[in-house]
Amino acid sequence: MSDGLKKMGEKFRFKREEMSLTLKEVENATSIRMVYLQAIEEGRVDHFLSSVYATGFIRQYASFLGIENDKLTKEFPEALRLPSEKQDFAYGIGTLEMRGNPQGGIRWIPNLIWLVGFVIVAIGAWYFAKFVGVF
Repeated sequence: MSDGLKKMGEKFRFKREEMSLTLKEVENATSIRMVYLQAIEEGRVDHFLSSVYATGFIRQYASFLGIENDKLTKEFPEALRLPSEKQDFAYGIGTLEMRGNPQGGIRWIPNLIWLVGFVIVAIGAWYFAKFVGVF
């Protein structure tokens, strides 16, 4: 946790309290969970799933409080340039396999129903034409 993030969080909390808002009200207005709002205000961005979420939530919270992003970036440059974690992907044989569709075995049933219906209509039309031609 850096001092810059802690100072930024204090600024956010001060601005929120100045607007007489509770964390619950901010949560309802921004759809950012209260746990993450508290983490931002305390400068603990390690509680986020990733740095992308942290940056997005910080920007959204700042926007809600009326703090300009440019001013925030100049005042707290490390806040919006959080270290990105390297994703570890395990490429193996299993990743290239086709996954079965749970309904894959019955995909042909609707087509069969249409085909049977078409055949019945065609036979009915043939018999109708044969009897109409007799009269």
